[in-house]
Amino acid sequence: MQIEPVKGVGSWLWDKEGNKYLDLYGGHAVISIGHAHPHYVKKLSSQLNNISFYSNSVINPLQEELAFKLGELSSYEDYSLFLCNSGAEANENALKLASFHNGRKKVIAFDKSFHGRTSLAVAATNDKNIQAPVNSDHKVCFLPLNDHEAFLDWFDDKTCAVIIEGIQGVGGVRVPEPSFLKLIRDKCNETGAIMILDEVQSGYGRSGKFFAHQHAGIRPDLITIAKGMGNGFPIGGVMISPSFKGKHGMLGTTFGGNHLACAAAIAVLDVIREQDLVNKAAVLGNEWIRQLSAMEGVKEVRGAGLMIGAEFDFPIAGLRTDLAYQHRILTGNSSNKNTLRLLPALTLLEEEIALFNSTLHKSLSKQLNALAV
Repeated sequence: MQIEPVKGVGSWLWDKEGNKYLDLYGGHAVISIGHAHPHYVKKLSSQLNNISFYSNSVINPLQEELAFKLGELSSYEDYSLFLCNSGAEANENALKLASFHNGRKKVIAFDKSFHGRTSLAVAATNDKNIQAPVNSDHKVCFLPLNDHEAFLDWFDDKTCAVIIEGIQGVGGVRVPEPSFLKLIRDKCNETGAIMILDEVQSGYGRSGKFFAHQHAGIRPDLITIAKGMGNGFPIGGVMISPSFKGKHGMLGTTFGGNHLACAAAIAVLDVIREQDLVNKAAVLGNEWIRQLSAMEGVKEVRGAGLMIGAEFDFPIAGLRTDLAYQHRILTGNSSNKNTLRLLPALTLLEEEIALFNSTLHKSLSKQLNALAV
């Protein structure tokens, strides 16, 4: 979009001309606690005045504080944490860890998946348009999401890992069924395959649980995180089950877990806890889903909490353009072209939801009238 934001506060952005926009996309679900949250700004500013970076060859107590707070808030206190810079890096390292652990190569991923753009992460992404020939030799097979029979047909004792998103984002906000996640967990337990939950977009309270897979009551072997983790500061990570035995030099990173990144991630966790944002996402989001589902012209609403996909019977490019340029509300799209993605800050207010709903009703009516002509 031809919009140049220069300032943000909460769920609002201002462009260089001074126009004000309601941000319901958060830069691909990155803005978890709102733009320029005071605690976040203070934490980063204070850290910047002390030390912003040194390599992982020295002691950095912020990494320990981050790991402790993340484990406590997510209920994964016994998992260890490897820090990196992005979701793609997190998934790349998780797949590598899985292969180190069981010595296998075969990976199962799912239709409409998106796991990143690095070598193995993009090979596990179901989009040939972003896979270069060099990515094509990895042993990855793609199966339909929630298809128990297809999964049982392809899964065997040669499977290294199964990687699945807690909720598919780019794929159109598609939710794995709890029974499907439980099936994957059971089969991985039987054969020693590794279950990787990609919570890069669906984690950090967005679904109304800290992680989306927690709605199904399962515990994966590896959990990958990024986007909302730093509220805009680049940071990612892999949460690692205690069943993994590490060795010195197995994984490494120059910038991962640096002082500024850790300060940003700690600030996010502080705000999520203090403002009870996980429960707030559940209450606000589920009511919003109900409201959208009842709106004329909406075909289907998928998701959980504040990760919502509203699907229509027509491509939504015109609808998004009208919302952005005529009403100054920013939303996202998905790979199927018909699904509007809503990924706002978890600090979103009820009145901001009401503003969007009334605006969507007007814009949708205009789009439907135009299509009827």
